[in-house]
Amino acid sequence: QVQLVESGGGLVQPGGSLRLSCAASGRTYSGYGMAWFRQAPGKEREFVAAISWNDDTIYYANSVKGRFTISRDNAKNAVYLEMNSLQSDDTAVYYCAATRAGWSETVSDAPQYDYWGQGTQVTVSS
Repeated sequence: QVQLVESGGGLVQPGGSLRLSCAASGRTYSGYGMAWFRQAPGKEREFVAAISWNDDTIYYANSVKGRFTISRDNAKNAVYLEMNSLQSDDTAVYYCAATRAGWSETVSDAPQYDYWGQGTQVTVSS
């Protein structure tokens, strides 16, 4: 089984930055579609960003477009989320997720993801 482990979360002031990492271990698949989701207290889990494991296809939620950057390092089996200009509304548990063979028509559709990490807490507060 594939395991996903997030790291890099923490406490940051508004306007600050954090870089999240997601490391995959175990049996991996070359056709992965990787994504970041987040869930804030009292809110539903929402899509943040996604990137293809094999090419440069990238998707962002409108709420983070222009502030967050998703990237990958295939050799390290890792995906990253660079978060800039953080706001209090960005406070959430951030989850890494992966599909075994790319995405369905809607990238933000959470049920299609086969593997999930345990999440890393990001708190934006002054």
